[in-house]
Amino acid sequence: VQLQASGGGLVQPGGSLRLSCVVSGSIFRVNTAGWYRQAPGNQRELVASVTPGGGTNYAGSLRGRFTISRDNAKNTLYLQMNSLRPEDTAVYYCNLQHWNRGGYQGDYWGQGTQVTVSS
Repeated sequence: VQLQASGGGLVQPGGSLRLSCVVSGSIFRVNTAGWYRQAPGNQRELVASVTPGGGTNYAGSLRGRFTISRDNAKNTLYLQMNSLRPEDTAVYYCNLQHWNRGGYQGDYWGQGTQVTVSS
């Protein structure tokens, strides 16, 4: 399983970006996926996650500005980020939790995409 994230870049405060993460293999559509971020000097933190059926969970402070979605037919995870702030600057990672009949099998991670919010 490989995760390929893209869509990061430099954006001004108040701007928007859309991150994408293409997942190889067949396990994407039956597992929960999410986005995490890590700013310099900080621990990696959950941004949002989405279940195979589309149920979402957000870090409280990001709800309303960020929207996570998935297209199971395209094996792709998205993160729409609006009203971006300098404090959103971080490396964003996509994540896939792998569960099967044997239980939790581990996590897969993308390579990270840099998001910089600055004027």
